[in-house]
Parts: sequence; structure tokens; C-alpha cells
Amino acid sequence: MIEIRDLQLLSALARHRHFAKAAEECGISQPAFSMRIRNLEDRLGVSIVRRANRFQGLTEEGEMIVRRARRILDDAKALEQELLATRGEISGTLILGVIPTALAFTGRLIKRLHAAHPKIVTRIETLSASSIQQKLDEGTIDAGVTYGDSIGTDLRMVQPLYEETYVLLVPEHMTPETGPIPWARVADFPLSLLEPQMQNRRILDRIFADQGLHPQVVAETSGFTASMVMAREGLAAAVVPRVLVRALGHLEGTKTLSLVDPVVSKPICLATLSRDPELPTIDALRRVVTALR
Repeated sequence: MIEIRDLQLLSALARHRHFAKAAEECGISQPAFSMRIRNLEDRLGVSIVRRANRFQGLTEEGEMIVRRARRILDDAKALEQELLATRGEISGTLILGVIPTALAFTGRLIKRLHAAHPKIVTRIETLSASSIQQKLDEGTIDAGVTYGDSIGTDLRMVQPLYEETYVLLVPEHMTPETGPIPWARVADFPLSLLEPQMQNRRILDRIFADQGLHPQVVAETSGFTASMVMAREGLAAAVVPRVLVRALGHLEGTKTLSLVDPVVSKPICLATLSRDPELPTIDALRRVVTALR
């Protein structure tokens, strides 16, 4: 009979695609990890892993086993949480994939969740919108806070959260303006933006392209922290979500200018897989989101 522990090891290997990293996550040595995978292959009579000098991926049979393994592990996790819920305790670890622009909102959301269910531990992973969809389907995250127009609803439940709008965070010395400014003016400033593969950057690039603008990009980052520091230090302006500025408050040495012509907004949502039965932790998160509306 296949042991749950073997399925956990195999799931970790599929996630990391690296024996040493998977073994480290599982808390065992790499030789012991490799031996358990070998023993599992012998027991099942199939090759699970393509081997060479390094990990080459899973075989077709291995991919099928991993899909089943994830469902079994998910059911085991649900069973454990449901047993605790019968005693009035909703607890466990909830893994959220969050796009960089939604981190500030997610912080407030988790505060509400913790107030209602203090035994739920939330792990936040900052991911691109495409990575959130992939990891959600793989079962390696429990929910995603992402762009509503970038995720399909097939086998997923999508709950609207808010509309993402944008402001220009600009060093005070770069402009005397204090009111709303058009996007055409943004292209005049040296800019620090997210990396090109991020959905937020693609949104901004599309706005600039639609208006025939060629922005002066002097820095690209994977998150907003560096861009905001550069704005405070007077090096570059940054287009950031309004929700982030509201959460952090005024940043000394900068101005926050609303962007118009056009006024742009993008829907942000909570995406979860449709499961039966549902994980109590995910159900609790959904109920907190519903209460926000």
C-alpha cells in the first residue's frame, strides 16, 4: 500500500523539480529521499522520474500519480481540518498567492480573518498572475488574490474584492503639480516599474502603447518596495496602486498624484478551487470576503 509520506515526498519533488530542495523541505536527507522514491517505483512497477545527471522531470505515469497524490493529500488535509472544526476550531495553514499590487489589501484581509479565526496561520507568497493560476490548479496554494480578468472560472470560484486604480508616486522636486495629471505626463519622468513579465507592468505598457508614449524606465523591480524607496530618495517616480499608498500613508519627500486621461481600473478577486468537500480554512476565508462586500 502507498504511504501518505511517499505521496508527500513525490508532491514536493514535482513542486521543486529538484531532489535536494524537495528533500530539504521534507526534512530528510537526499539519499533517503531518493531511496524512498526508488522504492515507490519498485512497489508500483513503473518509472516515476526521468533520471540523468540531474532531475529531468516526471514520466507520464509519474504525472498521473502526482495528480492523484495531490487530491489524496488535499482530502487528508480537509479531513484533519473538519475534525478540528467539529470541536469549534478552524485551524491550519492557509497558503495565499498574491500579486504584488494586492499585498496591502491582503494584509487587511488577513487581519479580518485572524480576528474571526485566530488559529488559522496564513502564508503569503508573492506571485505573478500566471503563477497563481498554475499553482492554484496544481494545489500548491489554497487561494489567490489576483486580477479577475486573468483567471478562468472553470473549476474555480471567483469573488470580487475591489477595483485596482493607479497613482503616480513622484519625488517632490520633480514637479510642482499637486492635482491629477494625465498619463501622457507620466512618460516625462524617470520611472521605476515592475518587471515586464508581471501583469501590472503589462497593463501599464498597454496604456503607454495605446497613447503612443515611450516612458523613461530607469529601473525594474519584482515588488514595489524598491520603487517607493527610489521615489523617496528622489531618483525616480513610480506608478503604484492607490490601495498601497492608502495603506502606508504619506511617504516623506514625495507627492501622490491621481492619474487621468484615461482613468484606468482593473478588477481584483479572490480565486479558489471548487472542492467537495471544501477545506474549512478556505470556507472561512470566503466568508470573510463576503462580509467585506
